[in-house]
Amino acid sequence: MRGNWIVVAAVVLGGCGAAERRSEGRATQAEIDNSAQATIAPPVAPTPTPGESTTATPTPAASASDTPVDTARYLGRWTGVEGMFLIVAPSAEGVTLDMQYDLDHRATFAGTVEADGIAFTRGGMAETLRPGDGAATGLKWLADKRDCLVVKTGEGYCRD
Repeated sequence: MRGNWIVVAAVVLGGCGAAERRSEGRATQAEIDNSAQATIAPPVAPTPTPGESTTATPTPAASASDTPVDTARYLGRWTGVEGMFLIVAPSAEGVTLDMQYDLDHRATFAGTVEADGIAFTRGGMAETLRPGDGAATGLKWLADKRDCLVVKTGEGYCRD
């Protein structure tokens, strides 16, 4: 007798929520149908009229040298972790980077401000200081900072 009640309870309780699941399924399907109808078709190229040239006139592409780079945003002192720092100063050729880049090494490097950051050479390797946030540095002590320059994960400098 007890087994019959368990079966009855399972059947009754198993049906609970079924109407809600069907309703959610219909709503999801309606969203899919609506989004498919809202898809915009790509524009169709106009057909040329008789006597009109079909050759497009090339537009010169802007090169990186045509775009002015804001050097001023990089100037000043940037703080790293454990006493590391970066000081960016203007120079005749671009910028000068005075860096304490690990516990044992401090040096000055010539840098060039480019569209994606400051390019410089350190230890024979081309490096770039790229703008980012504290999370991009990979250093928990800088994680909440918003204005940073990142060389690579584990090396970054931020404004206070």
